[in-house]
Amino acid sequence: MYNKILLPIDFDDLEMGGRLIAVAKEFAHQRQKVKSRLINVQPIMPASVIAYLPPNFDEEHQKDCERRLLEISTGAAFPPETLSNVVRYGSIYQEVVAEAEDWRADLIIVGSHKPGIWSYLLGSSAEAIVRHAKCSVLVVRR
Repeated sequence: MYNKILLPIDFDDLEMGGRLIAVAKEFAHQRQKVKSRLINVQPIMPASVIAYLPPNFDEEHQKDCERRLLEISTGAAFPPETLSNVVRYGSIYQEVVAEAEDWRADLIIVGSHKPGIWSYLLGSSAEAIVRHAKCSVLVVRR
């Protein structure tokens, strides 16, 4: 049914990330050759902030995000040949949707939080992913 599953991971909510991984494992148990990819999207910093950061901040930040994703994926205990990681920069929903298209994912499993005032004013990333993704999206709630 699904061959490539994309899992957006928020470093500030690893509990939800664990739930997404558990759901992806259920799909993987149903089919042998399911590939999964963890994605973390980092916001782009404004130029006014970048001027105050050390010269190698971008490289160090990228390495740190990659290391954190690797720790999560190692702990997930997927067969290594079926799991990959990617860090992207920009708007969460735009980068998740773009990665899904670039990687040709056929399912995105995304976590949803209880809506707060900011969700009503700005919209949630999960909602935007559901609206804009060209593949199926499974929303996992708490």
